Amino acid sequence: MQNKVRHLHQYRLRRPVVNKSTSERTVSILPAVRLGNIDVPTPVVLSPMAGVTNWPFRVLCEEQGPDGLYVAEMVTSRALVAGNPKALQLCEFAPTERVRSLQLYGVSPSIMEQATRMVVNGHMADHIDLNFGCPVPKITRRGGGSALPWKLDLLKDVLQAVVRVCEPAGIPVTAKFRVGIDDEHTTYLDAGKIAQDVGCAAVTLHARTTAQYYGGHSHWEHIARLAQALDIPVFGNGDIFSAQDAIDMVTQTGCAGVAIGRGCQGRPWIFADIKAAFAGEPLPPSPTLGQVAATIVRHGQLLVEFYHGNEQMAVRDLRKHVGWYLKGFPVGGSTRQALMSCESLADVERVLSQFDPDIAYPEQIQDKPRGRTSFARKVHLPQGWLDSQHLTQEEREQVIGADPLDASY
Repeated sequence: MQNKVRHLHQYRLRRPVVNKSTSERTVSILPAVRLGNIDVPTPVVLSPMAGVTNWPFRVLCEEQGPDGLYVAEMVTSRALVAGNPKALQLCEFAPTERVRSLQLYGVSPSIMEQATRMVVNGHMADHIDLNFGCPVPKITRRGGGSALPWKLDLLKDVLQAVVRVCEPAGIPVTAKFRVGIDDEHTTYLDAGKIAQDVGCAAVTLHARTTAQYYGGHSHWEHIARLAQALDIPVFGNGDIFSAQDAIDMVTQTGCAGVAIGRGCQGRPWIFADIKAAFAGEPLPPSPTLGQVAATIVRHGQLLVEFYHGNEQMAVRDLRKHVGWYLKGFPVGGSTRQALMSCESLADVERVLSQFDPDIAYPEQIQDKPRGRTSFARKVHLPQGWLDSQHLTQEEREQVIGADPLDASY
């Protein structure tokens, strides 16, 4: 069964033509976005994901859409300052990466400033993104991640500390955050304005609250409001699982581009689809099982390089990706289990060689969610965190003075 090329007459961005009836439309190609001295010709961003977006995966994604922006896995500022080996490894980039884009996160302005100086003075990155969107309890209970923007003064201090170091070096700073803590404690409009005022080049909004975690559908209307409120580019994030989703988000919200997280897990070719969609071109054919298998092998080979020749670590890292790559394909449970038991690339290739390479990509899961789909959960915050949007002296000592974010991984 051969793959059919999907055409984009239903995907194209259409705008009313001036002085013509609203029934007459014209194709509008989504323009490039400029972040400081960096051009992003196709305004699509690979969102950082812990344990996923190391440079081997970024390379696979960038090969599909070479003019997007591919952000490295989050690096804890405290760990970087402490010289933690894993933090330093996560700051590595492949020679082929067009833009070295690094994401930092932390709660202490002084530690964030120190980490940024390390990056700038060491010529480690061309762009720095700041994470204020992580909903994981071990981060939010310490005032970090998506909990931090509630404290407007702390948010401003952290952003200013990083921009102050990056600006003279010509390194653009962007920030990613969520809608807020929950529906009663939203922060995204204030956070966006603060980011713009201190000199951030763009922001990304994951259109869920911390309480929503990754459940339900994200609320794109918040992206529209933020895009209307700011002069800097706004990237929309949340529930982009296909080129159609990317087009829908841009059309419905007016955002400058999209950020892809879970939607690319096991599917780096989504960036080729979105590149074509934003250019108003036909989508490329979906890969066959044989092509997916070849991608798995290449991913494993790149991971061996990432782990400096440690093949066993590379294959163990590859395991989580294998499940995503093979989602929906008629591959038996025993075969999947065999892949989970592999300890070498030769083992992986041996199992993959048993597949029928001509099996078509399963259309029933083509545009479906993948990755985490956890629904609403309790938000863990420092005691009394929601009492005020400004730090008390006690909170300042607790959150900043002790710098509670762990320096280990």
